Amino acid sequence: MALLSLKNLTIEFPGVRALDDVSIDFESGEIHALCGENGAGKSTLIKVIAGVWPCSLYKGEMLLDNAVVRFHSVKDSSDAAIQVIYQEMSLANNLSVAHNIFLGHEPKIMGLLDSITMYKRSAEILKKLQTSIRPETIVSDLTIGQQQIVEIAKALSKKARIMIFDEPTAALPEQEVEILFSLIESLKAEGIAVIYISHKLNEIRQLADKVTVLRNGKSISHFTKENIDMPAIVRDMIGRSLDKVYPVQRKCTDDVLLKLDNVTLKHRGKDILRNISLDCKRGEVLGIAGLLGAGRTALFSLIYGVFRGTFTGKMFLNGSPYTPTTPSSSINNGVVLVTEDRKKFGLITPANVERNMTAAALGRFCSNGIVDIPQALRECSMYVDKLKIKTPSLTFKIANLSGGNQQKVILSRFLMVNPKLILLDDPTRGVDVGAKQEIYALIHQLAAEGIGIVFVSSELPEVLGVAHRVLVLQGGGIKAEYMHGTTNEEEVLGIAAGVGA
Repeated sequence: MALLSLKNLTIEFPGVRALDDVSIDFESGEIHALCGENGAGKSTLIKVIAGVWPCSLYKGEMLLDNAVVRFHSVKDSSDAAIQVIYQEMSLANNLSVAHNIFLGHEPKIMGLLDSITMYKRSAEILKKLQTSIRPETIVSDLTIGQQQIVEIAKALSKKARIMIFDEPTAALPEQEVEILFSLIESLKAEGIAVIYISHKLNEIRQLADKVTVLRNGKSISHFTKENIDMPAIVRDMIGRSLDKVYPVQRKCTDDVLLKLDNVTLKHRGKDILRNISLDCKRGEVLGIAGLLGAGRTALFSLIYGVFRGTFTGKMFLNGSPYTPTTPSSSINNGVVLVTEDRKKFGLITPANVERNMTAAALGRFCSNGIVDIPQALRECSMYVDKLKIKTPSLTFKIANLSGGNQQKVILSRFLMVNPKLILLDDPTRGVDVGAKQEIYALIHQLAAEGIGIVFVSSELPEVLGVAHRVLVLQGGGIKAEYMHGTTNEEEVLGIAAGVGA
């Protein structure tokens, strides 16, 4: 008998059927993965289970232990031992680990906080999770991976029987991903039903006992561990097969656009970048590979003019000295950055698509302080067509677009300033497999137009598949250089980890 059963769930919002007659069973002691493109219905399904969308909004039934349940709020779901670990964590950074674990359901004696019991029970839960995190540690002093462990401890303190993980590895460094996977396996061993959502199909292959594929609000297919077929899962997710994930490589020019000559960046007396010499040509996609802390972020911060510290050496753009000190000076020189964290640094979330697209180029549409709205809308429409942005209208709220379309909107914002060089920092983070392929094609389309692109990704296969040339960073220095197709993941990872040739 299933622990949680969804029967013929249907939920509609104005203009869209978010879930369409979806039925899924979730078993105790199993990891059940949900796959689908952005907009497939995964988030809506989770919100129904978590009580975010009350039972009055949907048709169909939800059964827990074979009894119908009707959640009116998140509290109802939590009281039923269902907990969600969201990508954006819900911890109070200024409080201790113990206070976070029991926040909202603190042990009390005669109405007063029982600190001794709270810290003791926190220590017991953390020990169970085989972590060295101490209950008295302030959450802001923890790494992202450790904070995620605290979220799991918080769920266990509420006697969770069902735990939902929503893109849990999106912000994790590689070394903390395996720790998380071990914890999830231990939750499964204790009989907890785990619902796992990720765009990273290698994670699905590694973890899942069952897979359900959603597309356009419908449940398309189900797989068990014995018959998981990744090409079939991809095909069911996007409604077509991906014959070739990465675009065919085009030859780039020999015309050097960006050049760094023996650059060293120091911060608080420490070398963050060391003797960096590189160039990026017009029409070239230059990939930067390296582990967390290798210097990839520092390199982009230097080129974009937001670095902290001092640097020696020389930078050139179009053969002229280039020393940006602010993002605006970089943009004025034709250098733009598409940040890895689009929600924090890229999107203007209260605004619509048009406002987000024109944010960096409003001056082009202004005359005597008045915005030429028809001109701005024409240009926005042009980029919607060029980048194949899926949006109902330019007045549609940016927050309601899928991750891939949000990323395209941000890219269009900077294309409006006619850039010479684009810095792409993890451009497909949190983006589904179909949208990834579209972004890869777009990168090469822009390169074919003569734009230089420096490309960083936390997914090494992307770097090797998309770039004309790959530089490997380790310890702040360039340790190797490869042309497209001349290396493999194992070799690059070895060098990035400091154990390769």
